[in-house]
Amino acid sequence: MTGMTGDARRTGAQILWEVLVREGVDVVFGYPGGAVMPAYDAMLQYPIRHVLVRHEQGAAHMADGYARASGRVGVALATSGPGATNLVTGIATAMLDSIPMVCITGQVGSKLIGSDAFQETDITGVTLPITKHNYLVTHVEDIAPTLRQAFYVARSGRPGPVLVDITKDAQQASTDFVWDDRPVRLPGYRPDRKPGAEDLKRAVALIDGAERPVVFCGHGVVAAGAGALLRELAEKGEMPVASTLLGLGGFPASHPLSLGMMGMHGEAWVNQAIQEADLLVALGMRFDDRVTGKLESYAARAKKIHCELDPAEVHKNVRADVALVGDVGETLRALVPAIAKRERRAWLERIESTKGDCAVRDIQTLPHCGRLFAAHVLHDLWRITEGKALVVSDVGQHQMWEAQYYKHDFPRKLITSGGLGTMGFALPAAIGAKLACPEEEVWVVVGDGGFQMTAAELSTIAQEGLKIHVAVINNGYLGMVRQWQQFFYGGRYSATPMRSPDFVKLAEAHGLVGLRVTEREQIAGAVAAARASTDTVVIDFRVEQEDSVYPMVPAGADLHDMIRRPSPLVEPVQVARAHFAPASASETADS
Repeated sequence: MTGMTGDARRTGAQILWEVLVREGVDVVFGYPGGAVMPAYDAMLQYPIRHVLVRHEQGAAHMADGYARASGRVGVALATSGPGATNLVTGIATAMLDSIPMVCITGQVGSKLIGSDAFQETDITGVTLPITKHNYLVTHVEDIAPTLRQAFYVARSGRPGPVLVDITKDAQQASTDFVWDDRPVRLPGYRPDRKPGAEDLKRAVALIDGAERPVVFCGHGVVAAGAGALLRELAEKGEMPVASTLLGLGGFPASHPLSLGMMGMHGEAWVNQAIQEADLLVALGMRFDDRVTGKLESYAARAKKIHCELDPAEVHKNVRADVALVGDVGETLRALVPAIAKRERRAWLERIESTKGDCAVRDIQTLPHCGRLFAAHVLHDLWRITEGKALVVSDVGQHQMWEAQYYKHDFPRKLITSGGLGTMGFALPAAIGAKLACPEEEVWVVVGDGGFQMTAAELSTIAQEGLKIHVAVINNGYLGMVRQWQQFFYGGRYSATPMRSPDFVKLAEAHGLVGLRVTEREQIAGAVAAARASTDTVVIDFRVEQEDSVYPMVPAGADLHDMIRRPSPLVEPVQVARAHFAPASASETADS
């Protein structure tokens, strides 16, 4: 029986945990403080695991990683003022990648709001642009219904982060706890949309009539659990599939119709195929600038079908000929039986013919002469783990090498910050992923720069007794920024050379295991030792310092106009200068 049920009298702090338990929350990532102490005191009465982070940014990233790995809502908890503002980067990361997350913050007493009280910050105002919705709760009676709404908003429609700010006096006050388990209804909020019959009919006609189609697998395919339907669509129409960074794993990399990743650091043949295509079928993706390159020349000969849950994304960057607004899974369930079974052998052979030059340029085919390249590390890690690990990558060059050389066949096995490009994301996000999926083999792939941003969370790993493998791709630079400086700023390395601590000793200082690898022949042994260890192992991979990610589409360039890996006799900066003007100061790499 559903409806409203009364229970014993509860404080607001107790009600907070009562709601979390009923929402199915099993772990919360947080850090205590004055305005949230009532909640922490009540927490001891409830069967929810609390993970004490070392910085609130880590709490947000852990909740994010938990959500990405499991598909459930992640939860972070912090106090007012600096505790709440420290969540901001993690909230923005989740917002740009559409991750369901609820952040709960304590606030000063309601009578002190607006008085500049100790540790008072208008966190709802601060986070308004980077949350799907947020709330300020000042009365104990509002805590339960507001939290229920928060979880509903976070997980429904296009998912996203929701913040609930609860004053200290609301946590301390008492009321009769009333649980209303009826479905949440919010005026004006319609998260469930379905494409119209006429739009579906037009899409089917375009697909059946296309000779050179390319299907795009975006993050929405993974979020909707629609990988099997996408495979049916691709196989029935014999259509090649390209993936966005966050879509990797939504379509198996080993499938014959898989092209690989598109965009700025996508495979050259993928970008070329997009430019030659006569139809793009975009599933659950945003057409952001790292995918399209110069918009004026992007897939100029192709019709575009855009399947997207959020109508605000349709026509925003690329004009669609047919817009299918709705859940990608529901849309594919309608498209798959309706399209004609076709062979497109000539198109597939054309794409295959463009791969030869790329294979010759691939770093895997070039002699390493005793040097250790990051691509070797990622390729060997993929081979040794048989592509079955859950990889959490940070942001920068190593992120792109991971996407290129670790082939993902399974959804939710690559977790990375896409839209915001947040350095420091990987280590805490991996903690959340491991707690969401404790049976998974979790690998962190992180640069020496990003690792140092959140390395304090190694103590969280040690305190929680987790086993996570950490591969630090250590090149002594802020690698992607250095690459841009090499290509577009005359090789002037400004503020990119970076000194790091001894990562082996750092791991040992946290009570963990540290290893160092300087040659390719040592990779297999180090990976085997990490997998055999009962503790978390940090491996310091001392890779080639000035290697670059290829291919690369410079910002604002045509998608097919790529910087390619040069021959050993040609300096990469010479290749860049021969084709592209220097980038403007506003065109940044990762940060």
